Amino acid sequence: MPGAAKSRYGCTPSFQPTAALARSMPDPHLQPVRVWDLPTRLFHWLLALTIAGSVLSAKIGGNAMVWHFRFGYVVFTLLAFRLLWGLVGGHWSRFGSFIYAPGTVWRYLRGEQRPGEHLDVGHNPLGSFSVFALLAVLAVQVGTGLVADDEIANLGPLNRFVSGDTALAATSWHKQWGEWLVLGLVALHVAAIVFYLLRRKTNLVRPMVLGDKPLPAGTPASADGLPHRLLALALLVACAGLVNWVVGLGG
Repeated sequence: MPGAAKSRYGCTPSFQPTAALARSMPDPHLQPVRVWDLPTRLFHWLLALTIAGSVLSAKIGGNAMVWHFRFGYVVFTLLAFRLLWGLVGGHWSRFGSFIYAPGTVWRYLRGEQRPGEHLDVGHNPLGSFSVFALLAVLAVQVGTGLVADDEIANLGPLNRFVSGDTALAATSWHKQWGEWLVLGLVALHVAAIVFYLLRRKTNLVRPMVLGDKPLPAGTPASADGLPHRLLALALLVACAGLVNWVVGLGG
């Protein structure tokens, strides 16, 4: 694009930082950097809404269980998308950016950071644990829900592929330990947000809404242009098709 400004990496920026964020940075050494791309932000908020809807519909029971299953299928789709996006998404959304060696975690806990490390840009070492834990627990919840049987009126679409004992064990986990683990991890996530806001004066919600964070010049930015967003949409559609196929296996 003729006349377009280029970053220090020689690439034309694919987004413009929000004006509100630019005005909120009194430190001249900081600049708005795109950390969370739009697909990641939408994933985050959609997952939060579907988890809330899933828990609420399960508590209501009865006819609301139809929605419980629908929310479960949406969670299934979002998890499949996040797995793929963790490989090809924006820089800070990729799993490689927040898988830390034990030594790095230990140094982070001691407040040490080596030159060139960006441990507080995306998911820090502690935050990465909660992310992977929540994704893993949700995956188990989806799996157990697909084969569950509450022996009343609700049957998972893949129930016919497992034995009765397996179905009952899956149902027990899904309704007890699984649910409590999900709620506990969500509560821990919210508590961490409050802690960072009150104790460290760091707003973790704002970047997940706007995408940008005030960071030192030279911090790598996540790609968030139209091609990446179209790729995310294509992956999401493919994941939805996969989930529809899996659910349909139950006949």
